[in-house]
Amino acid sequence: MLQIEKNIENDHSVLSLIGEIDASNSVELDEVILEMVQGGVRNLLVDCENLEYISSAGLGVFMSYLEEFQEKEIRLVIFGLKEKVFQVFNILGLDQLMKIKSTKQDALDEII
Repeated sequence: MLQIEKNIENDHSVLSLIGEIDASNSVELDEVILEMVQGGVRNLLVDCENLEYISSAGLGVFMSYLEEFQEKEIRLVIFGLKEKVFQVFNILGLDQLMKIKSTKQDALDEII
C-alpha cells in the first residue's frame, strides 16, 4: 500500500512517499509526478523516510522523468532512504543519476 502526500514549502515541493511502491501502485506515483511537472514545479524533494519498499516499477517511474527534468531544469532530490531501499537504487546505479541525500536539510542545501 502506498500513501502519497504533496506539500509546497517556500520555493520547493515535497512529495512524501509512505509505504511500498510496486507495480500495482506505481501508476499512482507517475500521475502525481506528472501533475507536479505540468503544474510548473522547479524544485522537487522526494521524502522517502517512510518508504519501506520500492520495486523496479517504482524505480522506472523516476527513471522515466530524468530526461524531462533535465530539459525543464527541474531539480529532483530524494532524501531519507532506508538502507535496504537505498541499496536498490545503488545496485542499479541510480544513485549516480539522481541526487540522493540523507536528510531533508541536506536535500534543501542541494537546491539552494
